Amino acid sequence: MEERSARPNVLFITCDQWRGDSLGAAGHPSIRTPNIDALAKEGVLFRRHYAGAAPCSPARACLYPGLYQMTNRVCRNGTPLDSRHGNVALAARALGYDPTLFGYSDVAPDPRRHAPGDPMLKSYEGVLPGFTVRQLLPEHQKPWLSWLSLRGVDARAGFPMIHAPVGGQVDDVTLAPPVYSTEETPAAFLAGEFIRWVGEQDEPWFAHLSFISPHPPFIVPEPWNTLHDPADGPAFARHPSPDADAAIHPLVAREIETQLRSKFLPGTKGRVADWSEESFRRIRAIYYGMIAEMDALMGRIRVALERTGAWENTIFVLTSDHAEMMGDHHLLGKGGFFDGSYHVPLIIRAPGASARGRIVEAFTEAVDVLPTIMELTGATPPAHLDGRSLAPFLRGETPADWRDAAHWEFDFRANSEPTQSFGLKPQQCNLAVLRTETLKYVHVGGGLPPVLFDLKEDPAETRNVAGDPAYRTERMEMAERLLAWRAEHLDQALALSELTEDGAVGHIADDMRSWR
Repeated sequence: MEERSARPNVLFITCDQWRGDSLGAAGHPSIRTPNIDALAKEGVLFRRHYAGAAPCSPARACLYPGLYQMTNRVCRNGTPLDSRHGNVALAARALGYDPTLFGYSDVAPDPRRHAPGDPMLKSYEGVLPGFTVRQLLPEHQKPWLSWLSLRGVDARAGFPMIHAPVGGQVDDVTLAPPVYSTEETPAAFLAGEFIRWVGEQDEPWFAHLSFISPHPPFIVPEPWNTLHDPADGPAFARHPSPDADAAIHPLVAREIETQLRSKFLPGTKGRVADWSEESFRRIRAIYYGMIAEMDALMGRIRVALERTGAWENTIFVLTSDHAEMMGDHHLLGKGGFFDGSYHVPLIIRAPGASARGRIVEAFTEAVDVLPTIMELTGATPPAHLDGRSLAPFLRGETPADWRDAAHWEFDFRANSEPTQSFGLKPQQCNLAVLRTETLKYVHVGGGLPPVLFDLKEDPAETRNVAGDPAYRTERMEMAERLLAWRAEHLDQALALSELTEDGAVGHIADDMRSWR
């Protein structure tokens, strides 16, 4: 009992679609995040942190098991996660925690472990194995909608039209609020359920809060809807016209042509790319307001932990599954290869950590989060994981052999259209990215052209120089580095072991019940 009670609490928070540059602590010129900035001053901000894939399920299949997409093979929302892989919840359970979920984990279960008629096989919004669920909040948001109704809010519109501005459908972007108040958002509902739960705990706990914000639909109540002036904020990373952005690569052209406004603002019609500069700026102001709401909830959560005496002994991890284009290249949402979709926040605050207020410029990745949580809670990360623990950075150190690039992958078979317009098989619809400080190389499957950006000369990623003879050497070197990275990180679950006269030796990855 004494050993158990000495363990820290763990609060693992993911938001959805949060850009890594959209924090005051990260140097954003207009976003207001005082509570998160204060957290960064007590912990460590990893400024160059990147998701491993997109959209939600592929991103979380990198984050939770600590494995790249090339190993976890979750290619789209709905691809099952192989049951042989461990994950952060099973690792916590092996240490004696009862890891508890608030929100969602978007993990499609392995159908080989279920009867064909099992209702669990009808949705990709399954629960990550190992979690106890306190409050599930899937995309239909029915638990929240019923809660709204009990509070007297007319929630009959259901999802997604409950998130339309007051007054019904609109033809363009408006800053008008929804029918619910700031105390009644899905994020506020989830935070309230966690705060109620944490007051019940008398043992060290492990909680995962998985918020949907600032994911679309892009709408937020007062006062957040008018907190930011649409005129504020940096220039969008893009060409003056959608057609010029489309010329970067065929995949960009396809996304510009097919991305619809209704996916982001219920009731609107037409293409996203046809919105005006002013409309994009209004959307961005709403997005910034959604981030401000999340910041206020972080402050509320901290106050609750301080009130229960839990704050000082709590490991706090804040990140996002993937990011958001937010007008860059005339796009919204996530996917493809641009930084806007993959650069996400990461702040870690750990009791007793010597580094406080440190900003780490080294490249870090979603696969690093699991081994970090494991080390901070006293476990040894298994050798076959693709990520590395960030704990040395929390001690003020920088490992000498740390990576000098970020990597991510995207599988574009999620839309059947590529197999038609490009003549590709589903298994050819993939790309892999190698991003250094000065160069970014993208290898695209199926014979589609590669991409090379000179980030020193073109930080907005507007000019693909892969076909420029002046960059032939750089392109070859980056392609070779990407190939070497993929070779190094092929599935190591059994490759690190060997059968000998004395039996099996080396590392054998089983499941996290045996991870210590």
